[in-house]
This record gives sequence, structure tokens and C-alpha cells, in this order.
Amino acid sequence: MYDPVSRREFIRQALIAGAATSAAGAALGATRRPALAREKSANGRLNIGVIGVAAQGEYNLNSVASQNIVALCDIDAMRLAGAAARFPDAKQYKDYRKLLEQKDLDAVVIATPDHSHAIPAVWALRRGLDVYCEKPLAHSVWEVRQLREAAAANKAVTQMGTQIHAGDNYRRVVELVWSGAIGPVRRVHVWQGNAVRPGKRVKEGTPPAYVDYDLWLGAAPYRPFHESHFHFNWRYWWDFGGGILADMGCHYIDLPYWALDLRYPTAVEAQGEKGYEGDNNVPGHLQADYYFPARSTPRGEQPEVKLTWYHGNRMPEGAEQYKKGAAVLFEGDRGRLLADYGTNQLFMNDGQTAETPPATIPSSIGHHAEWIEACKSRGPTTCNFDYSGALAETVLLGNVSYRAGQKRLEWDAEKLTATNCPEAAQYLRREYREGWTL
Repeated sequence: MYDPVSRREFIRQALIAGAATSAAGAALGATRRPALAREKSANGRLNIGVIGVAAQGEYNLNSVASQNIVALCDIDAMRLAGAAARFPDAKQYKDYRKLLEQKDLDAVVIATPDHSHAIPAVWALRRGLDVYCEKPLAHSVWEVRQLREAAAANKAVTQMGTQIHAGDNYRRVVELVWSGAIGPVRRVHVWQGNAVRPGKRVKEGTPPAYVDYDLWLGAAPYRPFHESHFHFNWRYWWDFGGGILADMGCHYIDLPYWALDLRYPTAVEAQGEKGYEGDNNVPGHLQADYYFPARSTPRGEQPEVKLTWYHGNRMPEGAEQYKKGAAVLFEGDRGRLLADYGTNQLFMNDGQTAETPPATIPSSIGHHAEWIEACKSRGPTTCNFDYSGALAETVLLGNVSYRAGQKRLEWDAEKLTATNCPEAAQYLRREYREGWTL
């Protein structure tokens, strides 16, 4: 059960825990696995395996390089060789299933395409490893729920890769909302200006010789190779990603989720259109409305909230005045609060004023550093899979509504079911290709 009070306490604890290992943390670690590989290490560092070593994977690798990088995995031999040149002592794999058999691992970092998040993450969690996984955690709502449950069952230290969560600006925005500066918030608009890259479907194709394309496909349905769905472009195909919403939603919707202590919506409705030439079908233009119930928070009772995501040519009315290609706009009873990654600005109603509250949320030691220290101390992280799992499930529900005929879904989060739309089930979970299982 999610507790918004403990969430705030998580923030405080995570940033003062440092490298100290408490007796309670040590006991918890002992129940997770017979012995931690790092306890054998003279330098006390984690033994980390990195799955996906280029692009975001390279950024993650750089961010955990202070630890022992003992395993590297990538289906692209050229990318793998580049990473191995920097970490020559790390074992090399093209199949993450083989990497997860390596016995000296403490933790793994996953930065594969969305369709290949769930299996390595869940397998690692079941083995008792700690996991850092890129947003949006998984390809489907059902897969995200499996990650959350596996993390809880194995008492793992987890973190979703929403690095902007560690920034000071998000903390200041949260403090403004918590202080009541704009009053109770009933409406939130989130917009993002990225565009879909049109792709091409082919009857047959030949992958580069240095790529194991069958392993890249993993559990996804077989599609002949083509550059327009490979490497970065996978995110624009339903088989492998979820378009702009899945790609960017967790970064921006994270802010109102945190500030308003949101959890699961009771209804979701998405409207949009493809809006481009290409064989891929993710929407180029989308508006997704999420309806959240009234809830109890550390700040008292809070009202119902309607949160709307926009991308492509969909924008909230009047957004042009803010001159922001991507932003979050909170509408409260006393005024509005506009924020992006690095700035925030208040727009108070006539006759209303607001004072800047004191900074009460400590600065982060860094998104990856926070996870590393928590792995050692068994302390909390701010984007653990309980918090970020609920966020990711919510984000992905917008795509489910769109794909299920752009229908309003009455959502039962406990049962993972759209109670009024049985046809949505096929988009909540899909069958895996033969030979792959969670």
C-alpha cells in the first residue's frame, strides 16, 4: 500500500543516508541473498552488470562507473566493443539471460528498448539483485505491475531512470504546491513538443552482421529488419515502444505525481490521430485525460484532479502565452504554476499573492548515486518501483485508451482491468514470442 507520508520520508532518508550501512539495512540485505558479492570486494563497491551500453545506456554506464562494472551486454557488437574498451575486466554478453547467470552480481542497470525491459528486470529481481531500469519501466501496463510486485517480494532497491527527478527545480515546484501557494489544485496540463519519426515496414530485411537481431527482437513479434524501427527509432512502433507518450510522459507527469501525491486514475480517455505518412501507427497528435480521485495527503484532504497530456498539435487553450515547447501547468484556486525541467513561474489570480516557501526538500546526491548508496545502506530511493510503477502504469494507460478505439476507460487499478471496455485487455498485456517468458 502506498503511503504519501512515507514518500516524503523517503526523500529525507535517501539524502542523509550517505554510505553508512545500518544494522537494520544489513539484516535486510542478509534476508535478500546469502551473501552480497560486494562484501567480498576490498573496495566495498557494488558489482554491476549493465544491459544496453549505448545512448542512454552509455549515460547510465558513465553514471555508475565508480562501482565495479563486472558485466556488459549489448546485441550490437560494435557498441559492446566500445564499452568493453573502457571496462576491459568486465565479462561481455550479447544475451542478457546469460549475463544474469553471472554469480558475482549485486545489481543491474537496464537501458534497452522498452519491449526488452521487463524480462531482464523481473529475472534480476527474482534472483535478488537490485535494479535500475529506464523509463517507462516496461512495454505494457501488465509488465510494469510485474516489476513492482517482484521488487516488493524480493525487497530490492530499485530506481526508474527519470533523472530529472533529482533536479532542484522539481523540488522547488513541489514545495510551492505543498505550501498552498496556488491553493488546492484541481487541474494540470502537461505538454511536450516532440514529433514522431515516420517509419517503413518491409517484407524482408538484412540486419548488420554485427547485430544479433533475433536477440534484439526478444519477446516482441517477429518483424523483418529495417533501420526505421531499430536503435533509436524503435520508440515509434507499437511492437517495441509507445510513441511520444511512453517516451516522455514519465519525465513530465512525474512532477504533478510527486507534488499532488497522485496514485492511480479512476478513468482515462485519449483522443488523437496518426498525422504523418509512415507504416508505424503511434499517434503523432494526442490528448490524454486522466481523472484522479480525492485523496488524503500529509497536507490534508485534496480534491479530485484532472490531468491532461498533450503532444503534437494538441495543446491546452492559451498555452502559446507561455512560450514553452514542453511544460507542466498547475491550476489552483489561487493561481497557476508553470514549470519545465529548469524553471518555474507563478501567475497569481487578481488580488492574490504568494511567498516563496523555504527549501525543505534537500538536494539530491544524484539520481544514480542515490540508487548506489541505497543499494549499500538498504535505504530508500525516490523513484523506487512502487512509486514509479504507479506512474508508469498511468502513463501507459493513455496509449491503451487510444488503441482501444479512443474510448474512456473506467479503470480498476487493483484488478488491472478497464471495467467498461473488455477490448482494452489486449493492449494491457500481449503474448510473447515463442521461446521468451517472464
